[in-house]
Amino acid sequence: MALTPAAPLARPRWWPGGLAWALWALAVAGLAVVAWLDRLLRQTGRPELPVLTPKALPPALGWVSAAIVGAVLASRRPRHPVGWLLLALGLTVCASGLAYGYTNYGAAHPGAAPAAGLVAAYLPTTLVMVNIWLGFVLLLTPTGTLPSPGWRWWARVTVATLVALVVVVPLAAGPAGRLVGPVASPQDLHAFDGVLLVAYQAAMAVTNLALVAAAASLVVRFRRARGVERQQLRWVALATVVLALLIMVVVVALTQGAFALAGLTGSLCLLVLPVAVGAAVLRYRLYDLDRIISRTLADGLLTVLLGSAYAGVVLGLGRLLPQGSSLAVAAATLAVAAVFQPARRHIRQAVDRRFNRRHYDATETVEAFSARLRDQVDLDTLSAELLAVTDKTVQPTSASLWLRPQPPSRSADAAVARQRT
Repeated sequence: MALTPAAPLARPRWWPGGLAWALWALAVAGLAVVAWLDRLLRQTGRPELPVLTPKALPPALGWVSAAIVGAVLASRRPRHPVGWLLLALGLTVCASGLAYGYTNYGAAHPGAAPAAGLVAAYLPTTLVMVNIWLGFVLLLTPTGTLPSPGWRWWARVTVATLVALVVVVPLAAGPAGRLVGPVASPQDLHAFDGVLLVAYQAAMAVTNLALVAAAASLVVRFRRARGVERQQLRWVALATVVLALLIMVVVVALTQGAFALAGLTGSLCLLVLPVAVGAAVLRYRLYDLDRIISRTLADGLLTVLLGSAYAGVVLGLGRLLPQGSSLAVAAATLAVAAVFQPARRHIRQAVDRRFNRRHYDATETVEAFSARLRDQVDLDTLSAELLAVTDKTVQPTSASLWLRPQPPSRSADAAVARQRT
Protein backbone atom coordinates (compact mmCIF):
# COMPACT_ATOMS: atom_id res chain seq x y z
CA MET A 1 0.00 0.00 0.00
CA ALA A 2 1.49 3.31 -1.06
CA LEU A 3 1.74 6.02 1.50
CA THR A 4 1.16 9.64 0.50
CA PRO A 5 2.78 12.43 2.49
CA ALA A 6 0.45 14.49 4.63
CA ALA A 7 -0.44 17.90 3.26
CA PRO A 8 1.42 20.68 5.06
CA LEU A 9 -0.60 22.89 7.34
CA ALA A 10 -1.56 26.20 5.81
CA ARG A 11 0.37 29.02 7.40
CA PRO A 12 -1.47 32.21 8.22
CA ARG A 13 -0.67 34.98 5.82
CA TRP A 14 1.32 37.78 7.39
CA TRP A 15 0.70 40.49 4.82
CA PRO A 16 -2.81 41.60 5.95
CA GLY A 17 -1.51 42.40 9.42
CA GLY A 18 1.59 44.06 8.01
CA LEU A 19 -0.51 46.16 5.64
CA ALA A 20 -2.91 47.15 8.42
CA TRP A 21 -0.15 48.37 10.73
CA ALA A 22 1.61 50.08 7.84
CA LEU A 23 -1.56 52.09 7.15
CA TRP A 24 -1.80 52.85 10.88
CA ALA A 25 1.79 54.12 10.84
CA LEU A 26 0.94 56.28 7.82
CA ALA A 27 -2.02 57.79 9.67
CA VAL A 28 0.08 58.49 12.76
CA ALA A 29 2.87 59.97 10.65
CA GLY A 30 0.29 62.41 9.30
CA LEU A 31 0.12 63.96 12.77
CA ALA A 32 3.77 64.95 12.49
CA VAL A 33 3.20 66.52 9.07
CA VAL A 34 0.17 68.45 10.36
CA ALA A 35 2.24 69.71 13.31
CA TRP A 36 4.95 70.86 10.87
CA LEU A 37 2.38 72.70 8.73
CA ASP A 38 0.94 74.28 11.86
CA ARG A 39 4.39 75.56 12.81
CA LEU A 40 4.83 77.10 9.37
CA LEU A 41 1.42 78.76 9.55
CA ARG A 42 2.06 80.23 12.99
CA GLN A 43 5.17 81.92 11.64
CA THR A 44 2.98 83.96 9.28
CA GLY A 45 1.54 85.91 12.22
CA ARG A 46 -2.06 85.34 11.10
CA PRO A 47 -4.12 83.83 13.97
CA GLU A 48 -6.82 82.42 11.67
CA LEU A 49 -4.43 80.12 9.78
CA PRO A 50 -2.97 77.57 12.31
CA VAL A 51 -4.27 74.01 12.09
CA LEU A 52 -3.79 72.75 15.66
CA THR A 53 -6.43 74.73 17.52
CA PRO A 54 -8.89 73.57 20.22
CA LYS A 55 -11.37 72.82 17.42
CA ALA A 56 -8.92 70.27 16.02
CA LEU A 57 -9.03 68.08 19.16
CA PRO A 58 -12.15 66.05 18.26
CA PRO A 59 -11.04 65.22 14.70
CA ALA A 60 -7.53 64.35 15.87
CA LEU A 61 -8.81 61.98 18.54
CA GLY A 62 -11.25 60.40 16.10
CA TRP A 63 -8.42 60.11 13.58
CA VAL A 64 -6.15 58.24 16.02
CA SER A 65 -8.85 56.04 17.60
CA ALA A 66 -10.26 54.96 14.23
CA ALA A 67 -6.76 54.12 12.98
CA ILE A 68 -5.84 52.11 16.09
CA VAL A 69 -9.08 50.11 16.24
CA GLY A 70 -9.01 49.61 12.48
CA ALA A 71 -5.45 48.27 12.59
CA VAL A 72 -6.32 45.84 15.39
CA LEU A 73 -9.43 44.59 13.59
CA ALA A 74 -7.77 44.34 10.17
CA SER A 75 -4.77 42.46 11.57
CA ARG A 76 -6.86 39.99 13.59
CA ARG A 77 -9.87 39.71 11.25
CA PRO A 78 -8.47 40.54 7.80
CA ARG A 79 -11.57 39.22 6.00
CA HIS A 80 -13.89 41.51 7.94
CA PRO A 81 -14.35 44.82 6.06
CA VAL A 82 -15.03 46.99 9.12
CA GLY A 83 -11.37 47.09 10.16
CA TRP A 84 -10.30 48.34 6.75
CA LEU A 85 -13.15 50.87 6.72
CA LEU A 86 -11.99 52.28 10.07
CA LEU A 87 -8.47 52.54 8.71
CA ALA A 88 -9.88 54.36 5.68
CA LEU A 89 -11.76 56.67 8.04
CA GLY A 90 -8.60 57.51 9.96
CA LEU A 91 -6.61 58.10 6.78
CA THR A 92 -9.39 60.30 5.37
CA VAL A 93 -9.43 62.52 8.45
CA CYS A 94 -5.63 62.60 8.22
CA ALA A 95 -5.86 63.70 4.58
CA SER A 96 -8.41 66.34 5.55
CA GLY A 97 -6.04 67.85 8.10
CA LEU A 98 -3.14 67.80 5.67
CA ALA A 99 -5.20 69.36 2.86
CA TYR A 100 -6.52 72.01 5.25
CA GLY A 101 -3.03 73.04 6.37
CA TYR A 102 -1.60 72.86 2.84
CA THR A 103 -4.43 75.00 1.45
CA ASN A 104 -3.99 77.71 4.05
CA TYR A 105 -0.24 77.68 3.54
CA GLY A 106 -0.83 78.21 -0.18
CA ALA A 107 -3.16 81.11 0.61
CA ALA A 108 -0.59 82.71 2.92
CA HIS A 109 2.31 82.22 0.47
CA PRO A 110 0.99 82.42 -3.09
CA GLY A 111 3.06 80.26 -5.42
CA ALA A 112 4.89 78.45 -2.60
CA ALA A 113 2.49 75.47 -2.52
CA PRO A 114 2.07 73.75 -5.91
CA ALA A 115 -1.52 72.77 -6.84
CA ALA A 116 -2.89 74.40 -3.69
CA GLY A 117 -5.97 75.48 -5.65
CA LEU A 118 -6.75 71.93 -6.73
CA VAL A 119 -6.24 70.68 -3.15
CA ALA A 120 -8.65 73.39 -1.96
CA ALA A 121 -11.20 72.27 -4.54
CA TYR A 122 -10.99 68.68 -3.29
CA LEU A 123 -10.97 69.58 0.45
CA PRO A 124 -14.75 69.19 1.08
CA THR A 125 -14.56 65.77 -0.58
CA THR A 126 -12.92 64.45 2.58
CA LEU A 127 -16.06 65.26 4.57
CA VAL A 128 -18.17 63.34 2.05
CA MET A 129 -15.80 60.38 2.34
CA VAL A 130 -16.02 60.42 6.14
CA ASN A 131 -19.82 60.14 5.90
CA ILE A 132 -19.48 57.26 3.44
CA TRP A 133 -17.01 55.29 5.58
CA LEU A 134 -19.14 55.78 8.70
CA GLY A 135 -22.22 54.67 6.81
CA PHE A 136 -20.54 51.48 5.63
CA VAL A 137 -19.23 50.77 9.12
CA LEU A 138 -22.78 50.93 10.48
CA LEU A 139 -24.16 48.88 7.59
CA LEU A 140 -21.60 46.08 7.96
CA THR A 141 -21.38 45.86 11.76
CA PRO A 142 -21.07 43.27 13.24
CA THR A 143 -21.23 40.46 10.68
CA GLY A 144 -19.36 42.12 7.81
CA THR A 145 -22.34 41.70 5.45
CA LEU A 146 -25.35 43.85 4.66
CA PRO A 147 -28.50 43.27 6.75
CA SER A 148 -30.32 42.05 3.62
CA PRO A 149 -29.95 42.24 -0.18
CA GLY A 150 -32.36 45.18 -0.20
CA TRP A 151 -29.65 47.43 1.27
CA ARG A 152 -27.36 46.99 -1.71
CA TRP A 153 -28.79 49.96 -3.57
CA TRP A 154 -27.94 52.26 -0.63
CA ALA A 155 -24.34 51.09 -0.87
CA ARG A 156 -24.31 51.56 -4.64
CA VAL A 157 -25.77 55.07 -4.40
CA THR A 158 -23.14 56.19 -1.89
CA VAL A 159 -20.26 54.75 -3.93
CA ALA A 160 -21.64 56.28 -7.13
CA THR A 161 -21.90 59.66 -5.36
CA LEU A 162 -18.22 59.57 -4.41
CA VAL A 163 -17.14 58.50 -7.92
CA ALA A 164 -19.24 61.24 -9.54
CA LEU A 165 -17.84 63.85 -7.16
CA VAL A 166 -14.23 62.83 -7.88
CA VAL A 167 -14.91 63.22 -11.62
CA VAL A 168 -16.87 66.48 -11.38
CA VAL A 169 -14.46 68.42 -9.13
CA PRO A 170 -11.53 68.81 -11.59
CA LEU A 171 -13.92 69.46 -14.50
CA ALA A 172 -15.80 72.19 -12.66
CA ALA A 173 -12.84 73.78 -10.85
CA GLY A 174 -10.40 73.66 -13.75
CA PRO A 175 -6.88 72.20 -13.76
CA ALA A 176 -5.54 74.86 -11.37
CA GLY A 177 -8.49 74.72 -8.97
CA ARG A 178 -9.81 77.68 -7.03
CA LEU A 179 -7.99 79.31 -4.15
CA VAL A 180 -9.66 82.57 -3.18
CA GLY A 181 -8.21 82.73 0.33
CA PRO A 182 -7.86 80.80 3.59
CA VAL A 183 -10.58 78.27 4.39
CA ALA A 184 -12.12 77.86 7.82
CA SER A 185 -12.79 74.11 7.64
CA PRO A 186 -13.61 71.32 5.15
CA GLN A 187 -17.27 72.36 5.49
CA ASP A 188 -16.42 75.84 4.19
CA LEU A 189 -18.01 76.23 0.73
CA HIS A 190 -17.82 80.02 0.40
CA ALA A 191 -15.21 79.82 -2.37
CA PHE A 192 -17.36 77.60 -4.59
CA ASP A 193 -20.20 78.45 -6.95
CA GLY A 194 -21.96 77.07 -9.99
CA VAL A 195 -21.69 73.37 -10.76
CA LEU A 196 -19.07 72.71 -8.06
CA LEU A 197 -21.22 74.17 -5.29
CA VAL A 198 -24.28 72.22 -6.44
CA ALA A 199 -22.22 69.02 -6.66
CA TYR A 200 -20.93 69.38 -3.11
CA GLN A 201 -24.33 70.24 -1.68
CA ALA A 202 -25.94 67.28 -3.44
CA ALA A 203 -23.15 64.90 -2.33
CA MET A 204 -23.40 65.99 1.29
CA ALA A 205 -27.18 65.65 1.24
CA VAL A 206 -26.99 62.13 -0.22
CA THR A 207 -24.27 60.92 2.14
CA ASN A 208 -25.97 62.42 5.21
CA LEU A 209 -29.20 60.65 4.23
CA ALA A 210 -27.26 57.43 3.66
CA LEU A 211 -25.68 57.78 7.10
CA VAL A 212 -29.11 58.09 8.71
CA ALA A 213 -30.30 55.05 6.75
CA ALA A 214 -27.24 53.09 7.90
CA ALA A 215 -28.03 53.93 11.51
CA ALA A 216 -31.62 52.76 10.91
CA SER A 217 -30.27 49.47 9.55
CA LEU A 218 -28.89 48.70 13.00
CA VAL A 219 -32.42 48.81 14.40
CA VAL A 220 -33.62 46.41 11.69
CA ARG A 221 -30.65 44.11 12.27
CA PHE A 222 -31.13 44.17 16.05
CA ARG A 223 -34.79 43.12 15.76
CA ARG A 224 -33.83 40.15 13.60
CA ALA A 225 -30.64 39.16 15.45
CA ARG A 226 -30.36 36.32 17.91
CA GLY A 227 -27.63 34.93 20.11
CA VAL A 228 -24.11 36.27 19.68
CA GLU A 229 -25.05 38.80 16.98
CA ARG A 230 -27.60 40.37 19.30
CA GLN A 231 -24.97 40.67 22.02
CA GLN A 232 -22.61 42.30 19.52
CA LEU A 233 -25.23 44.85 18.52
CA ARG A 234 -25.79 45.75 22.16
CA TRP A 235 -22.29 47.27 22.20
CA VAL A 236 -23.16 49.46 19.21
CA ALA A 237 -26.51 50.37 20.78
CA LEU A 238 -24.73 51.41 23.97
CA ALA A 239 -22.33 53.55 21.93
CA THR A 240 -25.31 55.17 20.17
CA VAL A 241 -26.93 56.10 23.48
CA VAL A 242 -23.64 57.49 24.81
CA LEU A 243 -23.16 59.47 21.59
CA ALA A 244 -26.63 60.98 21.90
CA LEU A 245 -25.91 62.08 25.48
CA LEU A 246 -22.52 63.51 24.56
CA ILE A 247 -24.00 65.43 21.63
CA MET A 248 -26.56 66.96 23.99
CA VAL A 249 -23.69 68.06 26.24
CA VAL A 250 -21.88 69.57 23.24
CA VAL A 251 -24.98 71.55 22.22
CA VAL A 252 -25.52 72.87 25.76
CA ALA A 253 -21.82 73.75 26.10
CA LEU A 254 -21.86 75.66 22.82
CA THR A 255 -24.96 77.62 23.81
CA GLN A 256 -23.33 78.56 27.12
CA GLY A 257 -20.02 79.54 25.52
CA ALA A 258 -18.05 76.68 27.12
CA PHE A 259 -16.05 75.92 23.99
CA ALA A 260 -13.34 73.96 25.82
CA LEU A 261 -15.94 71.59 27.29
CA ALA A 262 -17.61 71.27 23.88
CA GLY A 263 -14.29 70.33 22.26
CA LEU A 264 -13.47 67.75 24.92
CA THR A 265 -16.95 66.20 24.73
CA GLY A 266 -16.82 66.17 20.95
CA SER A 267 -13.53 64.30 21.06
CA LEU A 268 -15.16 61.66 23.27
CA CYS A 269 -17.92 61.30 20.66
CA LEU A 270 -15.39 60.30 18.05
CA LEU A 271 -13.70 57.90 20.45
CA VAL A 272 -16.81 55.96 21.51
CA LEU A 273 -18.01 54.53 18.18
CA PRO A 274 -14.72 52.93 16.98
CA VAL A 275 -14.14 51.33 20.39
CA ALA A 276 -17.69 49.92 20.52
CA VAL A 277 -17.47 48.61 16.95
CA GLY A 278 -14.10 46.99 17.70
CA ALA A 279 -15.47 45.28 20.81
CA ALA A 280 -18.51 44.05 18.85
CA VAL A 281 -16.53 42.63 15.93
CA LEU A 282 -13.90 40.99 18.15
CA ARG A 283 -16.67 39.72 20.46
CA TYR A 284 -14.85 41.13 23.44
CA ARG A 285 -16.66 40.49 26.75
CA LEU A 286 -20.03 40.32 25.04
CA TYR A 287 -21.90 38.84 27.95
CA ASP A 288 -20.30 41.16 30.50
CA LEU A 289 -21.97 44.28 29.09
CA ASP A 290 -24.60 44.41 31.85
CA ARG A 291 -21.88 44.09 34.47
CA ILE A 292 -19.79 46.83 32.81
CA ILE A 293 -22.79 49.19 32.71
CA SER A 294 -23.76 48.48 36.30
CA ARG A 295 -20.19 48.93 37.55
CA THR A 296 -19.86 52.20 35.63
CA LEU A 297 -23.10 53.52 37.10
CA ALA A 298 -22.22 52.33 40.59
CA ASP A 299 -18.71 53.82 40.57
CA GLY A 300 -19.97 57.08 39.07
CA LEU A 301 -22.72 57.36 41.68
CA LEU A 302 -20.25 56.49 44.45
CA THR A 303 -17.86 59.20 43.23
CA VAL A 304 -20.61 61.82 43.15
CA LEU A 305 -21.94 60.93 46.62
CA LEU A 306 -18.54 60.74 48.30
CA GLY A 307 -17.37 63.91 46.58
CA SER A 308 -20.49 65.75 47.72
CA ALA A 309 -20.10 64.42 51.26
CA TYR A 310 -16.42 65.43 51.31
CA ALA A 311 -17.21 68.93 50.13
CA GLY A 312 -20.07 69.23 52.62
CA VAL A 313 -17.93 68.17 55.59
CA VAL A 314 -15.08 70.48 54.58
CA LEU A 315 -17.40 73.47 54.13
CA GLY A 316 -19.42 72.73 57.26
CA LEU A 317 -16.44 72.28 59.56
CA GLY A 318 -14.64 75.16 57.88
CA ARG A 319 -17.26 77.53 59.20
CA LEU A 320 -16.97 76.18 62.74
CA LEU A 321 -13.19 75.86 63.00
CA PRO A 322 -10.67 78.72 62.85
CA GLN A 323 -9.64 79.88 59.39
CA GLY A 324 -6.66 78.00 57.99
CA SER A 325 -7.22 74.92 60.16
CA SER A 326 -6.49 71.58 58.50
CA LEU A 327 -8.83 69.65 60.83
CA ALA A 328 -11.73 70.00 58.39
CA VAL A 329 -9.82 68.35 55.55
CA ALA A 330 -8.54 65.60 57.85
CA ALA A 331 -12.00 64.91 59.26
CA ALA A 332 -13.55 64.81 55.80
CA THR A 333 -10.86 62.43 54.55
CA LEU A 334 -11.34 60.08 57.50
CA ALA A 335 -15.12 60.17 57.13
CA VAL A 336 -14.97 59.34 53.41
CA ALA A 337 -12.44 56.56 54.04
CA ALA A 338 -14.66 55.09 56.75
CA VAL A 339 -17.82 54.96 54.63
CA PHE A 340 -16.15 54.04 51.33
CA GLN A 341 -16.43 50.24 51.50
CA PRO A 342 -19.97 50.08 53.03
CA ALA A 343 -21.24 52.70 50.59
CA ARG A 344 -19.61 50.93 47.67
CA ARG A 345 -21.16 47.59 48.64
CA HIS A 346 -24.67 48.98 49.13
CA ILE A 347 -24.59 51.09 45.96
CA ARG A 348 -23.40 48.15 43.85
CA GLN A 349 -26.12 45.93 45.26
CA ALA A 350 -28.76 48.57 44.54
CA VAL A 351 -27.51 49.15 40.98
CA ASP A 352 -27.23 45.41 40.28
CA ARG A 353 -30.77 44.91 41.58
CA ARG A 354 -32.03 47.57 39.18
CA PHE A 355 -29.80 47.43 36.07
CA ASN A 356 -28.07 44.04 36.20
CA ARG A 357 -30.91 41.86 37.39
CA ARG A 358 -29.62 38.67 35.79
CA HIS A 359 -26.32 38.88 37.68
CA TYR A 360 -28.13 39.80 40.90
CA ASP A 361 -30.56 36.86 40.56
CA ALA A 362 -27.68 34.49 39.77
CA THR A 363 -25.80 35.65 42.86
CA GLU A 364 -28.89 35.19 45.04
CA THR A 365 -29.47 31.69 43.59
CA VAL A 366 -25.88 30.58 44.21
CA GLU A 367 -25.94 31.93 47.78
CA ALA A 368 -29.21 30.11 48.52
CA PHE A 369 -27.80 26.87 47.10
CA SER A 370 -24.67 27.25 49.23
CA ALA A 371 -26.84 27.63 52.31
CA ARG A 372 -28.83 24.46 51.49
CA LEU A 373 -25.62 22.57 50.71
CA ARG A 374 -24.59 22.65 54.38
CA ASP A 375 -27.68 20.69 55.48
CA GLN A 376 -28.30 18.41 52.50
CA VAL A 377 -26.73 14.94 52.58
CA ASP A 378 -28.67 13.08 49.91
CA LEU A 379 -26.43 12.78 46.83
CA ASP A 380 -29.24 12.47 44.29
CA THR A 381 -30.97 15.57 45.64
CA LEU A 382 -27.72 17.54 45.57
CA SER A 383 -27.04 16.47 41.98
CA ALA A 384 -30.51 17.56 40.84
CA GLU A 385 -30.23 20.92 42.64
CA LEU A 386 -26.74 21.55 41.24
CA LEU A 387 -27.97 20.98 37.67
CA ALA A 388 -30.97 23.24 38.30
CA VAL A 389 -28.79 26.06 39.68
CA THR A 390 -26.38 25.74 36.75
CA ASP A 391 -29.23 25.91 34.24
CA LYS A 392 -30.72 28.97 35.95
CA THR A 393 -27.51 30.98 36.38
CA VAL A 394 -25.27 29.99 33.46
CA GLN A 395 -28.08 28.93 31.05
CA PRO A 396 -26.06 26.37 29.03
CA THR A 397 -27.50 24.54 26.04
CA SER A 398 -27.00 21.24 27.87
CA ALA A 399 -25.63 20.15 31.23
CA SER A 400 -24.70 16.83 32.78
CA LEU A 401 -23.07 15.77 36.04
CA TRP A 402 -20.57 12.95 36.37
CA LEU A 403 -19.50 11.72 39.82
CA ARG A 404 -16.36 9.63 40.14
CA PRO A 405 -16.92 6.60 42.37
CA GLN A 406 -14.75 6.49 45.45
CA PRO A 407 -12.30 3.58 45.72
CA PRO A 408 -13.06 1.17 48.55
CA SER A 409 -11.05 1.65 51.71
CA ARG A 410 -8.51 -0.91 52.97
CA SER A 411 -10.66 -1.82 55.98
CA ALA A 412 -13.58 -2.58 53.69
CA ASP A 413 -11.33 -4.74 51.50
CA ALA A 414 -10.10 -6.64 54.58
CA ALA A 415 -13.67 -7.24 55.80
CA VAL A 416 -14.68 -8.57 52.40
CA ALA A 417 -11.62 -10.88 52.42
CA ARG A 418 -12.49 -12.25 55.88
CA GLN A 419 -16.05 -12.92 54.81
CA ARG A 420 -14.82 -14.85 51.78
CA THR A 421 -12.50 -16.99 53.90
